Amino acid sequence: MPSALRHLLFIMAPLVVVLAVLPGVYQNHLLLFNFVIFLILAQGVNIIYGFTGYLPFGYVGFFGAGAYGFAIMVMHLQAPAVVAVVVAGLVGVALGLLLTPLLRLSGAYFAIANLAASLAVLHLVANPALESITKGPYGVSLTGTFNPNSAYIAALVVLALTLAGVVYLKNSSFGLALQAVREDSVSAAMSGVSVVKMRVIAWLASALVAGLAGGIYAWYVSVFYPDNVFSGDFSIFAIVFALFGGVATITGPIVGVIILYGIYNVIGFTTPQYFQLIYGLLIMGLVLFLPAGLVSLATRRGWHVP
Repeated sequence: MPSALRHLLFIMAPLVVVLAVLPGVYQNHLLLFNFVIFLILAQGVNIIYGFTGYLPFGYVGFFGAGAYGFAIMVMHLQAPAVVAVVVAGLVGVALGLLLTPLLRLSGAYFAIANLAASLAVLHLVANPALESITKGPYGVSLTGTFNPNSAYIAALVVLALTLAGVVYLKNSSFGLALQAVREDSVSAAMSGVSVVKMRVIAWLASALVAGLAGGIYAWYVSVFYPDNVFSGDFSIFAIVFALFGGVATITGPIVGVIILYGIYNVIGFTTPQYFQLIYGLLIMGLVLFLPAGLVSLATRRGWHVP
């Protein structure tokens, strides 16, 4: 059995099936929905950082842009929610195209510039002068489209497609070329790899994932403010989840979300001071002893981790 098909059957399919069944036996629907959203975002970060080495501190910019793309389609064009979600993904891609010059930067310079860009998009949509289009700082109400069950199903579909994309990157020559660019762009270019093209494709794929997630989030909550959908927590959590589990893998970000978001929901709300302490210790331990993430424990033992 080809490795790509094996990964789809033994990783993606069971995860999606379990998440599809859980709402029938677990009553906290919002928690499950947020769990799926962070699975999507962590894999989106995995695409751009794990396979190219670009750390997107401002990743939430694509998420927020997708949420407002969805809102504008519903408010002004009365588009069906599914169509609006697709447009939300395209809005993420359009923003990614606009920000492609950032790929000329690297390391901390790229991360900071990306963060600044996301803040610029936040201030744009929150501008009172655009109240007739985006509702400015006064918040968006889409109660006519409120349908959490349908939004959850849409989130599962996007998660399945995102995981399939990561499986492709992990097992294809294109993905190997991306990793070669990440490790040594000069050597990759000398080997005939189009470095710029590879980076742009990964960047836009990552933006598409975040835009779709933002559109589905807007569909689910239906009422939100600019500060909500452009909250830095989305970027920080997605990055930490992906790094904790291990990037450039399929299972690493999944493991990171399960463990860290699980801890967040167990103690984060009731005892936030302990949550911050435990989170801090876990991240410090990871950086010091497992910089490649938890999955590196398995690889050290000679196990194959997809």
